[in-house]
Amino acid sequence: MATQTKDRITCHVLDTRLGKPARGMRVKLELTASHQAGHQHHTLSAAATRVFESQTDDDGRIKVWLPYSSELSSGEVPVYTLEDVLGGLDADSADSAEGEGDGSSRWTLRFDTAAYFGEENTFFPEVTVVFRVERGQHYHVPVLLSPYSYTTYRGS
Repeated sequence: MATQTKDRITCHVLDTRLGKPARGMRVKLELTASHQAGHQHHTLSAAATRVFESQTDDDGRIKVWLPYSSELSSGEVPVYTLEDVLGGLDADSADSAEGEGDGSSRWTLRFDTAAYFGEENTFFPEVTVVFRVERGQHYHVPVLLSPYSYTTYRGS
């Protein structure tokens, strides 16, 4: 089996103040809800919520996510991958009856801008981007960032 070089959800952070990639920024990725049925959105329980984390590389990119374990967590370190979670959502959607689920899930990216710029040097201590993922798709989320503004869009 070939080694996967990047996950299906990636991001890229550019520091527009410096005109360079934002290196070393901590980012969390959270699965916050899945499967829309009609207009109702089913929220996951706290136990079912999956959280990942990573740090931007020298080019300001995150290509691979690791399972998140907080300082307050006890017990075993989580060992699931983003592909495990997305693959499970894809399978659940394929198994559901026609019209029950649309194969989408809602995800949140949390960019730790306070640590990157310094708590006193930014208006936005955290930039949060909430987006919807469709079954089987790849998502790239670029963020253009300065201490007092940010812009994001769906990349390719």
